[in-house]
Amino acid sequence: MPFLSHSRGRRALLLATLAVGTALPALAAGPTLLNVSYDVSREFYKDYNAVFAAHWKKTTGDDITLNQSHGGSSRQARSVVDGLEADVITMNQHNDIDILAERGKLVPPDWARRLPFNSAPTTSVSVILVRKGNPKKIVDWSDLGRPGVGVIIPNPKTSGNGRYTYLAAWGAGLKSGLSPDAAKALVTRIFANVPVLDGGGRGATTTFAQRNLGDALVTFESEVPLIIKEFGDKFEVIYPSRTILAENPVSVVDKVVDRRGTRKPAEAYLQFLYTDAGQEVAAKHNLRPRSEKVLAKYAKQFPKLNTFTVDEAFGGWTQAQKEHFNDGATYDQVIAAAKSR
Repeated sequence: MPFLSHSRGRRALLLATLAVGTALPALAAGPTLLNVSYDVSREFYKDYNAVFAAHWKKTTGDDITLNQSHGGSSRQARSVVDGLEADVITMNQHNDIDILAERGKLVPPDWARRLPFNSAPTTSVSVILVRKGNPKKIVDWSDLGRPGVGVIIPNPKTSGNGRYTYLAAWGAGLKSGLSPDAAKALVTRIFANVPVLDGGGRGATTTFAQRNLGDALVTFESEVPLIIKEFGDKFEVIYPSRTILAENPVSVVDKVVDRRGTRKPAEAYLQFLYTDAGQEVAAKHNLRPRSEKVLAKYAKQFPKLNTFTVDEAFGGWTQAQKEHFNDGATYDQVIAAAKSR
């Protein structure tokens, strides 16, 4: 192994501490990027990194080192605002990149206009995972609010997965004809059935699949094959009559890449997500590709659903955050009411 200077060694140790995943390849010549991402995207980016690294080597002749950091999406975003040096940030909701513009001036306010599809190269949907045989006969959001049904949902204050679940149930209620008050009552009943609010989607999966708490887990469609692979074929996926389309936005972190001189590889890393090769990796990880060509190829695993977006049902993430998730907003009211039931 080549000798590392003290300062270089400390830097390598710091990157190793931050990264959850593999560096491709270790100590190689060429740029190093850190991708700070949400909790349940580890496996996708591990495989994507290998494909992109091969592409980068082929097109530039250089190696590239790609590191990953994962956790609850809001916590990850705050870590970047607080100084975690992400070259790129890849989240599952726009709000967690908006705060980089609002609080740290790390990205421009119009960051989402820089790439196609509002800078979201993939999507997923919120689904309900139940135990084999569906003993509680759960078929839609309303069933999660029935007495005696335990529901596992990550904390919407710290998890994009949790926020999508909350908005999926609320929006589906509105779309089915419920009044705002009735939709709020439905979501209150659902959260009254949540025994523990884990910090992120991975923690919620462990609670449901390993600790065997709850009758249903609300998660992203993309997570279902991974859960079955890891914990066995003990579950069934339920597609609600209406559900939310989770868009997965990405951005370079401008202040970081300009200071580190990594803008070119960071931008290439995100642009490659939109290529057929990048979309293929997404589809293989059960993320819905934007490419019509790739989507058609994998049509059997992505059933057509009655979906709605945060923009359509809630006026966008900024409005949803203000009305539902800021301190003292509707979610806090829902939790207070749920605890009193």
